[in-house]
Amino acid sequence: MSGHLRGFRLVEHPLVRHKVTLLRDVSTPKKRFKELLDEVTLLLAYEVTADLPTRRREVRTPLERTTGEEVDGDRLVLVPILRAGLGMTEGFLHVLPTMRVGHIGIQREHESLEPVDYYFKIPPDPGEREFIVVDPMLATGGSASAAIGFLKRSGAGGIRFACVVAAPEGAARLEEEHPDVPVYAAALDRELNEHGYILPGLGDAGDRLFGTE
Repeated sequence: MSGHLRGFRLVEHPLVRHKVTLLRDVSTPKKRFKELLDEVTLLLAYEVTADLPTRRREVRTPLERTTGEEVDGDRLVLVPILRAGLGMTEGFLHVLPTMRVGHIGIQREHESLEPVDYYFKIPPDPGEREFIVVDPMLATGGSASAAIGFLKRSGAGGIRFACVVAAPEGAARLEEEHPDVPVYAAALDRELNEHGYILPGLGDAGDRLFGTE
C-alpha cells in the first residue's frame, strides 16, 4: 500500500518494530506505554527531521576552532493534536529541545459533523516556520487533515505529519487532501473496523496514555 502513496514514509527499523509490538500489547501498563511512546517518537523524529536545512556555526573544541552545522530549532514548531498527540511531545523535544510547541484541539460540530478547532495556538510569524503535526494514530485522517488545513489557513510554511500507527484509509486521505505534506509512520496497519479503530492497532492511544480506558 505504501508504494502507492507518494508522500508516505514508513520508518523501517528493527527497534521501531520492536517497540511498536510492545505498544500494541494490551498487557503493557500505562507507565511503560508512555515510555515506549517516547522512545518510538524519538526514533521517528530522527527520520522526520532528516532533510531539515542547517546553517554553519563556528565552535571551539578543546584543541582548535572548527566549523560545523546546526538546525535552527527556533524555526521548528511541534504541534500535537490534543489529547493523544501530547504523548509524542517529549520524544521530539529530546532530539531538539529548542523547538517551539503549539497545540490544536479538534472536535466535530454536532449538526454539520465538520471538524472545528476548540483550541488553536501557534507561535507568531507562521509563514517563516516549519511545522510538525503529531498524533499517535492516523485512523480516518479526519483530525489530521483538519489540523493541517487550519495551519495552512493560518499561513504556515512547510508542514509534516508524524504518527505511530497509520491505517491505509487515513494515509490515502492525507495523500488526496494534502499531497504536499509528507507523512511519517512507524507502522502501516491493515484497515479500520466499523467503529473507526485501526486493526490490529493498539487501541485508543489517549486512553492508554492517560489511564482513561
